[in-house]
Amino acid sequence: MSYYRHHLFFCANRRDDGRSCCAEHGAERMRDYLKSRVKAAGLAGPGGVRVNTAGCLGRCEKGPVLVVYPEVVWYTYVDHEDLDEILERHLIGGEAVERLLIDL
Repeated sequence: MSYYRHHLFFCANRRDDGRSCCAEHGAERMRDYLKSRVKAAGLAGPGGVRVNTAGCLGRCEKGPVLVVYPEVVWYTYVDHEDLDEILERHLIGGEAVERLLIDL
């Protein structure tokens, strides 16, 4: 059993060479948004959900991206509504949000 039921890693990588990166899509702001929503829902902490920042996850061309462990489910997202849907359907309901999945 995992220490956390779900552990989310938000890529917040910033590239200075002109290539696409998650940071240019507001990844840190979006991470903060979902982290606050998880906390407000009473899901944060051991046995629940942990939301972290990650360096480059190597998928910036699909970005912005986040990955949910232990399921190893990769998502892209555009706005707060996408993150709310991940929270409601995946983190609470246990169902992956198909329309936001990134293929492995």
